[in-house]
Amino acid sequence: MHKGSLAENTADNILALITIDKKYQAGDKLPNENVLSADLQVSRTTLREAIRILVAHNILEIRRGKGTFVKDKQEFNEEFDLKELSTLQLDVKDLYEMRLIFEPQSAYYAAKRATDKELERILYYGRLEEEQILHNEDRTEAEQAFHKSIAKATHNEFMNRLMPILYKAIDKGVLLSESNEELVQNTLHDHRMIMEFLENRDAEGAKTAMKLHIIHAMRGFGITEEV
Repeated sequence: MHKGSLAENTADNILALITIDKKYQAGDKLPNENVLSADLQVSRTTLREAIRILVAHNILEIRRGKGTFVKDKQEFNEEFDLKELSTLQLDVKDLYEMRLIFEPQSAYYAAKRATDKELERILYYGRLEEEQILHNEDRTEAEQAFHKSIAKATHNEFMNRLMPILYKAIDKGVLLSESNEELVQNTLHDHRMIMEFLENRDAEGAKTAMKLHIIHAMRGFGITEEV
């Protein structure tokens, strides 16, 4: 979905609550109109239109007499045409090269296009991951949410569909870097740089910081970036 009307932006915010914050899971019932419109700070009319948008995208369903529900995972995943690719046995080099191609430009557009709420979400997950690193806690979900929030802020649907594939590289990166203190410290430093440039709406800076972040990870895993 793209940045546009208030209803479209509200639909984006609800989608983020489902796919990034995971506040609502597949099969969950959404709060009633009064509660949800208050939470999102929009009118009930705007909320109804946002829900209609998400129903049309097969993300929500309205059950007569029962309420509005998040569609089950099988139906929800049907809209992602690239899901078959995400099941392939891709190696770390392939995955990180793909990240190097797409994510720096993703950070660039996020810096230019992110709404204040989207930027707030990016910074939240970046700081959450930092806390988890410092406390030696599993940061996989926070790192996924951080990068997914950046992709969402590009307002480019292809980037959102591509992210499930890139998760494989992110997951492998977290797993392989846990025992490498230098890689962990690089992640901390790089994410702080990315967040600082995004917060300042510095698109070129965010792009460069993301590129360096991925290159640092590649080098840490012994992957050379070929020209």
